[in-house]
Amino acid sequence: MIEEVIAYFETIPPVRAALYASLFTWALTALGASLVFFFKTMNRAFLDGMLGFTGGVMVAASFWSLLAPGIEMSDGEGFVKVIPAAVGFLGGALFLFGLDKILPHLHINFKENKTEGIKTPWHRTILLTLAITLHNIPEGLAVGVLFGGVAAGFEGASIGAAVALALGIGLQNFPEGFAVSMPLRRQGLSRTKSFLYGQASAIVEPFAAVLGAWAVLTFEPILPYALSFAAGAMIFVVVEEVIPETQQDKYTDIATLGFIGGFIVMMTLDVALG
Repeated sequence: MIEEVIAYFETIPPVRAALYASLFTWALTALGASLVFFFKTMNRAFLDGMLGFTGGVMVAASFWSLLAPGIEMSDGEGFVKVIPAAVGFLGGALFLFGLDKILPHLHINFKENKTEGIKTPWHRTILLTLAITLHNIPEGLAVGVLFGGVAAGFEGASIGAAVALALGIGLQNFPEGFAVSMPLRRQGLSRTKSFLYGQASAIVEPFAAVLGAWAVLTFEPILPYALSFAAGAMIFVVVEEVIPETQQDKYTDIATLGFIGGFIVMMTLDVALG
């Protein structure tokens, strides 16, 4: 089945491939959010475990799918070879740092007085959705630049690796959709509105993916920087947002095991398919 998917993606233009792959990751977010129609509550241990899984997938993807290929396709030797990765990684982290300071948002397990970004009267519903949206910007970008790199013919970029990345991100998006919709339901929103807000948190991914693929195809030399940029952005999200969200209750061990599981899953997908 996966081999057939890879073969299909090899036959279509890279920007369209990035769009399809990111629509898949969005669809899994929507699928996770749809669980609000079937469940009244969400187990906190399950939530923390799934958030940990999300962090593990993002860290593994940052290295195996983005940083390592970015370094491999860079010119030069020694310190010169790693410069594009270092510059891109720093740029991605600073980009998310800036968004984090500007965009109003509230992390899932945090109280309302811990809102981040510019102060705003926006409702908690919007702030929770924007927090997950921040997670999804670098994820969509990562999928796009990897597909763009394949089309540009860079050594180290492959359709298999791009599909593996989209699959891994999709898997961790499923619990993210549930993690947004259920708290909104507990706050009194209808099931339909809770679902709509939950799936909307990932709608940014197709836009970021298409932008990433287009940018790499248009400016081919930026690919090592673009891959590392996406990696830096994802690592910033994990350290600044995902991990702290799992440390607000008594299930930190479950979250840690979830992180390990997510890392193993993403690493396995990338090595096996890439």
